[in-house]
Amino acid sequence: MTDLPAISDDGPLLDDAERWSVDQLRSHQLERLRDTLQRAYDNVPHYRAAFDANGFHPSDLRSLDDLAGAPLTSKADLRANYPFGLFAVPREQVARVHASSGTTGKPTVVGYTRDDIAVWASLVARSLRAAGVRPGDVVHVAYGYGLFTGGLGAHYGAEALGCTVVPMSGGQTERQIQLIHDFGARAIMVTPSYFLSVLDEMQRQGLDPAESPLEIGVFGAEPWTPAMRHEIEQRGAMHAVDIYGLSEVMGPGVAQECVETKDGLHLWEDHFYPEVIDPITQQPVAEGEVGELVITSLSKQAMPVVRYRTRDLTRLLPGTARPSMRRMEKITGRSDDLMIVRGVNVFPTQVEELVLAIPGLTPYFQCVLTRPGRLDELTVRVEADPSTAEGDREALGRDLASRIKRQIGATANVEVVGPDGIERSVGKARRIVDQRDDR
Repeated sequence: MTDLPAISDDGPLLDDAERWSVDQLRSHQLERLRDTLQRAYDNVPHYRAAFDANGFHPSDLRSLDDLAGAPLTSKADLRANYPFGLFAVPREQVARVHASSGTTGKPTVVGYTRDDIAVWASLVARSLRAAGVRPGDVVHVAYGYGLFTGGLGAHYGAEALGCTVVPMSGGQTERQIQLIHDFGARAIMVTPSYFLSVLDEMQRQGLDPAESPLEIGVFGAEPWTPAMRHEIEQRGAMHAVDIYGLSEVMGPGVAQECVETKDGLHLWEDHFYPEVIDPITQQPVAEGEVGELVITSLSKQAMPVVRYRTRDLTRLLPGTARPSMRRMEKITGRSDDLMIVRGVNVFPTQVEELVLAIPGLTPYFQCVLTRPGRLDELTVRVEADPSTAEGDREALGRDLASRIKRQIGATANVEVVGPDGIERSVGKARRIVDQRDDR
């Protein structure tokens, strides 16, 4: 077992909101929630129409439980109001816009006032502090910069904490490694799938990842498993913690895993109110049950969001390292990433756990969906470790197919390919390749 670096507890580690009692937090949430709903109703035509259609008025909110009567907001609503239809302030007061890639239609656009950006930076700084990052640390940012919220969100937060920021963005893996070593980066912010490529490249260069200056990895933008955490921590001799966010709500920094517990992500509930619903019935689930995370912003000025459907599957748990703030369990998948293969529900994260459990396979894989006849078929393409003999690949494939059948219940074809046989991504990994004709 690799020893992980010690984390300093010097200096102020908690801000005032992190010290609140649950009663203080709930009172604060109710006050801010009333203000958010009223501003959305008064200033955003979409919300006024949606509230009226639901028979809901902001004055109906007498307790936090009453929020369940408000309408849900989806990504389709953001696209229908493209580009600036959901802004609650005049466009002239919007200091910045971010947007999704728009690969499946119009991009989703979000806006920020200057105060919104300051709050965002402070929450990412809070998240980094909870991750073990300290003022003065060198933070290497390998999230993409630009319209994607990851790069600039991480950048502003690290600066707000008092760190030295290396704004590397994604790609140029060899140069990433050089700058990590030359600049002495203690922390890196990056997608976990791309960081595996960084570790692989270190080893190709004859470097031991455990000898790099990195002590903390703050990983987000895609679901990742405890098995991947274990691999990163053992190979890199570093702490691997999860950060959560999404552009439609703010960006990174909505929730953060604390390095001292690594037991789920504490939601920063002074700025976001979470719910969990059944993704089919859209009704709230019982406390502690798994469902789809729904978030309402409590402090956003330019673009408040009311009951936004994240599509992320998780459950809410009591706080630990930050007792008043509830935790969200590590994301197990997305409701829109669910593959139903001949009646069996399959998530890429389930496949990832099985892949990582088999020596001789790498974490690089894709789930390919086809429909050669009338029924869907799943093929898992996974990359063999360079040390794996070509003649052993077939046996590894049979082993993985057997585990998928036994532990998930789905029948899958498995194709084990040679090194570099699966495409690499400098951002979010592409886990599902849907080749069915009618989708």
